[in-house]
Amino acid sequence: MTAPAPADLLIRAAAVHTLVPGEPPRRAVAVTGGRIAALSPAPDGLDGLIGPDTEVVDAPGSTVLPAFDDTHAHLVLAGHSVHGVPVHRARDLAGFLGLIRERAARTPAGEWIHTTVNWQEVLLAEQRMPTVGELDAVTTEHPVLVRRGAYNMVLNSAALRLAGIDESTEAPPGGVIERDEHGRPTGRLVNRAVELVERVLPRPTLAERIEGLRAASAAFAATGIGTVRDCLVPVEDLDVLDAARAGGALAVRVRALVSGFAARTPEQVDALLDRMDDWRAAGRDDDRLRLWGVKFGIDGGFEAGAVEEPYQDQPCYHGRLLWEPAALLAAVDRVVERGWRVGVHAWGDRGLRVLLDVFERVLKRRPGLPPGTLVVEHGGLARPGQRARAVALGIPVTVQHPLLHDGALTQQRAWGEERTAALFPLREWLDEGALIAGGSDFPVGPYGAMVSVWGMTTRDTTAGVVGPEHAIGRAEAVALHTVNAARLTGESAVRGSLRPGAFADLTVWPANPLDCPVDALRELRPTRTVVDGRTTHRS
Repeated sequence: MTAPAPADLLIRAAAVHTLVPGEPPRRAVAVTGGRIAALSPAPDGLDGLIGPDTEVVDAPGSTVLPAFDDTHAHLVLAGHSVHGVPVHRARDLAGFLGLIRERAARTPAGEWIHTTVNWQEVLLAEQRMPTVGELDAVTTEHPVLVRRGAYNMVLNSAALRLAGIDESTEAPPGGVIERDEHGRPTGRLVNRAVELVERVLPRPTLAERIEGLRAASAAFAATGIGTVRDCLVPVEDLDVLDAARAGGALAVRVRALVSGFAARTPEQVDALLDRMDDWRAAGRDDDRLRLWGVKFGIDGGFEAGAVEEPYQDQPCYHGRLLWEPAALLAAVDRVVERGWRVGVHAWGDRGLRVLLDVFERVLKRRPGLPPGTLVVEHGGLARPGQRARAVALGIPVTVQHPLLHDGALTQQRAWGEERTAALFPLREWLDEGALIAGGSDFPVGPYGAMVSVWGMTTRDTTAGVVGPEHAIGRAEAVALHTVNAARLTGESAVRGSLRPGAFADLTVWPANPLDCPVDALRELRPTRTVVDGRTTHRS
């Protein structure tokens, strides 16, 4: 009988939680060739696998878990933002503008200045965005782009000129160019209006893009994330991700959803799918980088989500539907006909209702679609009847408490406290048999394995605790980012739990996340993150 190969990595710990149903914690885990080789209930039970090149990690007070998935985040956007002005550190507008002023002082005139994107104006003392006048007071020699998340921008006058935006400019369908009482642009662009700026922004070099992805993916790994499902990848950026993978710059696995937001006609959808089919035919998918499908959006977010009842402060406003249902049905049907999957953003209850109508019609047209072909992204305000429909149709849902954490104050202003507290009814989703998986929606919410677990179990937000009846337990929250996440992506056989033969994607924690003090959980970081048997983060 051939002796087993020596392990590349052996970890001895207080507990190795495999997350295999019915299996008790182990005390040691061995990794060989990027796979879990063996587990043992005794800390020294795998010592026979130690060879001359084995890395042995003795962590008698630590807990091992599978690496976490962030099932809805924006890694490409994070890579763009890495070198932006760090306005997310500011606590008031004076500090916010001061950081931009400092960057302007050391930036050649005429060059664009852009900010990081992971901030919320309601967390500033003034609880508002800067104005075009305030940005002009900082610099008139640089175009300035202040970006919050993917769909909100404020520009100074120089940037507005370069984008060709003036009093006569019409917003594209699904976009807003905010104007003052005299009809002049205030500098703020919302939703699809941001495309007016994106088309004139200078493109960073490939090397700069790769370094941005290197830094961003390493930052995700440092919080315990081993796989990112990126839900807004421009199709041309697949080549950038491919180059980053080839250069060893991706510290996490990536499951990419190509953005379908600009594909409004059947011809545009087909052109997008042709490029995706070429990618698939070229065999460029692998376990590190995989093209998952297409991302659409049925409605807006905090200030434009489509709801059945009007907004709190706007009695005639019910949010914004970004598609006519028949057009979205045609687009989704074209995607699944080609064998791809679809994730659709739905935030308000009206948006979710319309989306489920579309999904139900697609399933009737195409019986036998593989499970997980159609996914609801967010499903924020999910009423009981809608949850029942989603469960009956077998539609998975990605949920993101960090998004609620950062956005609660903004949402309360628009929808009121009751509807904001009803967002992400996780307890009900699980009790009713839904497949839900956890994420962050970074840059709107902070990414991180345990900041998400903390939030789902406490329901704490920037507005205080909201909807505590929707909270779930820690083990359930961990499962949303591991076992459930792997089910969502169709990879349960190789990811999401620790078993012999599975990918060696795991995390080592200095305290047990399942029973450490709740106050410690929010800031808990792993001492080691391992992806494919390689350490991608070590504290």
